[in-house]
Amino acid sequence: MTSRDDKPVGPDGDQALAWRRWLDGEAGQYVRDWEEGVCANLVADVFGYHALQCGSFVIDCLRANRMPNRIWVAGAAEAGLSGPLPSQGATGPGAADPCGPQGECPPSLIVIDHFEHLPFASQSVDLVILPHVLEFAEEPHLILREADRVLRPEGRLIVTGFNPASLWGLRQAVGRWSGREWLPEPAQMVTIARLRDWFKLLGLSMDEVLHGCYRPALRTGRWLERFAFMESAGDRWWPILGAVYAVSAIKRIAGLRLQGPVLRKRFSRPLAAPVASHRDTYSRVQAARDSPGRAGRGEA
Repeated sequence: MTSRDDKPVGPDGDQALAWRRWLDGEAGQYVRDWEEGVCANLVADVFGYHALQCGSFVIDCLRANRMPNRIWVAGAAEAGLSGPLPSQGATGPGAADPCGPQGECPPSLIVIDHFEHLPFASQSVDLVILPHVLEFAEEPHLILREADRVLRPEGRLIVTGFNPASLWGLRQAVGRWSGREWLPEPAQMVTIARLRDWFKLLGLSMDEVLHGCYRPALRTGRWLERFAFMESAGDRWWPILGAVYAVSAIKRIAGLRLQGPVLRKRFSRPLAAPVASHRDTYSRVQAARDSPGRAGRGEA
């Protein structure tokens, strides 16, 4: 499974390590907390059987989802930095139960080479989450097309990314010009307008767009705390200028009709013609009044 230029879509070893280190920093923790909280609200009421998260699973977007089959899909470089998952531990009579007290098991891990070739059947997944996957992809529209392929009708797709129209986007643009980028290379910010165009081509209906992280692009937690007041101010006065966004879309199928056996049985029978109508009854009565026999009896 290869792409057009025979290169992996996800980041390689050095890029994955740089992205992991950035997320482990205080600025990365700030982004992780916001995205995990937003995704928890978005996926809590999404029901089905199969939930899929692609890319780095340092950001746990499936934590609040209650589907029985939750799967993490990552590249070899990203999976090598995570260590063993709880679901991949020892098994046997003496092994600890990886599932929680309520029977909720942690997601399983699948390692692949390319996100544009997912090892799932078409229309088999109810939820797909792409946290910062498109920013490290050479052809992000192909990944969206693959996500649309595996999604069921009325399935949900969630994409998170950095907003170029923000203070962080300005810092990234200045850093790229000066050689000191704010985000790990080769992160390419994707605008909401471009996502909306891609969704429209694929038939995905964007139903919710959320922005967050309004503080300046600072690396230390102490300076980030000093600008904590910008969270409430930004959410009220400049909501679309948040550093991070989360976009939720639903897969729509044109001309979809819900049909059941009762509806088919009710409307499939041919309708019987009426036995009599008001016009027919009036014609018969009028004809009887005008008949010669009735007139003779009346005169007699």
